[in-house]
Amino acid sequence: MAEKIEISRDIAASPEALYAAISDVTRMGEWSEECHTCAWDEGVDGPAVGATFEGNNRHGDHEWTTQAKVIEADPGRAFAFECSMMDFHYATWGYRIEPTATGCRVTEWNDDLRPESAMEFSKQMSGVDDRTARNRQTMSSTLERLAAALEA
Repeated sequence: MAEKIEISRDIAASPEALYAAISDVTRMGEWSEECHTCAWDEGVDGPAVGATFEGNNRHGDHEWTTQAKVIEADPGRAFAFECSMMDFHYATWGYRIEPTATGCRVTEWNDDLRPESAMEFSKQMSGVDDRTARNRQTMSSTLERLAAALEA
């Protein structure tokens, strides 16, 4: 599929504060509608390239777990990770951070790497028929919640 989505939002917080929040994956459930908990794998204590974690997701009655690996960890600038299931890398998620006069602009992005052959399984597992539309909606709400937490 290889479809890329990007959603940006200005947030009245420093790039460093925003990076600290998004790179602490254990807090993801505070902002995400779908990913309700994340935990670093044993022996990992924070964001660094190569660090791994599990993300627990849900949509209605559907629940699934993904394995993630950090591929970019640049404090105040960028955080990104690959998502896999059963050793299949199906998506990459990331955040780019740019300073602004009033704080920063964060861009959440997603590359959907699922081939056509995986679409039906994905729909059955997640209960989501239109993943692109769902990701746009959840990304917007994630950035809204992130802004509310950091601007409070």
